[in-house]
Amino acid sequence: MEAENLTRVSEFVLLGLSEEPDLQPLLFGLFLSMYLITVLGNLLIILAVSSDSHLHTPMYFFLCNLSFVDICFTSTTVPKMLVNIQTQSKVITYGGCISQMYFFILFAELDNFLLTVMAYDRFVAICHPLHYTVIMHPQLCGQFVLLSWIIGVLISLLNSLMVLRLSFCADLQIPHFFCELIQMVQLACSDNFVNNLVIYFVAVLLSGGPVAGILYSYSKIVSCIRAMSSAQGKYKAFSTCASHLLVVSLFYLTGLGVYLSSPATHNAHSSATASVLYTVVTPMLNPFIYSLRNNDIKGALKRSFRMTV
Repeated sequence: MEAENLTRVSEFVLLGLSEEPDLQPLLFGLFLSMYLITVLGNLLIILAVSSDSHLHTPMYFFLCNLSFVDICFTSTTVPKMLVNIQTQSKVITYGGCISQMYFFILFAELDNFLLTVMAYDRFVAICHPLHYTVIMHPQLCGQFVLLSWIIGVLISLLNSLMVLRLSFCADLQIPHFFCELIQMVQLACSDNFVNNLVIYFVAVLLSGGPVAGILYSYSKIVSCIRAMSSAQGKYKAFSTCASHLLVVSLFYLTGLGVYLSSPATHNAHSSATASVLYTVVTPMLNPFIYSLRNNDIKGALKRSFRMTV
């Protein structure tokens, strides 16, 4: 590619989910509703856990962190999309695009690691109940969260710096509703082989590792539950990890489905539509999954509302 064909990038164009004018009000209302439900639902989880001393346990500590990360995760993409629809402008600055990509990767990785740590927490609680408070002490829980943040920051920084070294041509249209890493790398005119190598290496290492950890934890949990003699004990043990298992399934199956199907279909628009499942729908459903069958959370919320009345 000749040097004169390269441009100094100042902005990108986010094509969004649809370019049909008649669909824009519907998309705005739908995504605004889902975003408000996500923020409110996760804030209620944080309120319930922080206001009730009975919930100051490792499981709810990690859940509180997960709720905060889910709010941030959704907030990196949806507000910009809503502004673009409302102003009828699809433009995002180069700096804004890089920043959005950085924070999206950061909070996605935090989700990834927190779900893994929560699986380990359930493994210790079910398989080693007598040593649970000794193993899962507050210092260890804090170290798990801190380590998750450090790894997330480093990975998102690495990917962002790798994109900054790329040169772009005149076609700066991103067929997505946010600055998605793979889509940006594909837009580059310069050689992106190293970028693709880093992307897939990080994906295998930092997605495969946590998934393997979760599968190992649950294999041990299943073995421990099967070894229990009491049917009531089996039900109680399974009910403590059912919500987490459902959230894990939603997060990984939707995420992996998007990234495994997009190379096969070569349809960026379908990939963008499917991305809504794990970027918006999953964070919105998490508070419902964790609270609907959780009497501790529901009780804490009721007590919080009574105190404010």
